[in-house]
Amino acid sequence: MGARKSRVIVMIELHQVSKVFHNEETGQHVQALRDVSLQIEENEFVCLLGPSGCGKSTLLNLVAGFDRPSGGRVLFDREPVRTPGPDRGVVFQEPTLFPWLTCEQNVAFGLRNLNIEPQRRRGLVRRFLTLVGLDSFARARPHQLSGGMKQRVALARVLALNPRALLMDEPFGALDAQTRDRLQDELLRIWETHRKTVLFVTHNVEEAVYLADRVAVLAPAPDSIIADLPISIPRPRDRFSPEIREATMALMAVLANLPCCVLPSQSEEVGQTVRLQEGG
Repeated sequence: MGARKSRVIVMIELHQVSKVFHNEETGQHVQALRDVSLQIEENEFVCLLGPSGCGKSTLLNLVAGFDRPSGGRVLFDREPVRTPGPDRGVVFQEPTLFPWLTCEQNVAFGLRNLNIEPQRRRGLVRRFLTLVGLDSFARARPHQLSGGMKQRVALARVLALNPRALLMDEPFGALDAQTRDRLQDELLRIWETHRKTVLFVTHNVEEAVYLADRVAVLAPAPDSIIADLPISIPRPRDRFSPEIREATMALMAVLANLPCCVLPSQSEEVGQTVRLQEGG
């Protein structure tokens, strides 16, 4: 008899999802998403890639429950998404920490709202600050931290709530290249340890290839997902390997065919990859 296959659980589902925004000043309607369908399995790491303004953040907000679709269905663990919930932790591009609270108080904030008893709450705060390497900064306030450290506190705050999925909206987009690389590695280490389902929004091709099990490419609004590509490079990955470069160039070729698309290759980091490919 053959080995039994593990049951596949689809955690996030979008079925023919559309989103239209109404501008009250002009009376115009703007369609941000049209007929988007996507399935993400439990524990899968999926990057949503596309040019600025293609609806990536709108899609993430629908999954998070911050907004409702104009058409179609958004499901989380087979249940319709109607409101935000602790089963979906959101990490934004800006850390959104409370400046008057210390790191440990910021991480404890959501736990306090869930009425976690004090002793267990303190243990969870210590555990997740240690997980992101900031246990020695527990009493520091946000103004005393670098941008990367603030983002690690924001990640610890979300992880402490033990969500089933992490929804990440370009969380490293405002960081310098070296800090971004370090936090990508930190995120992968945490993901491989805790195995959350991750939907990660980015416009950086190299970031998507390095992080993801799959990359879904969104065309400029109001088009839909035009490519859903597996990244089969074994983990742990070497960001300078020929396999990463090859997959990066393949995704850039997909983006190059999009109308009105600003290629991520215009950034310094991806431009360096292009020059390496050309032998420059």
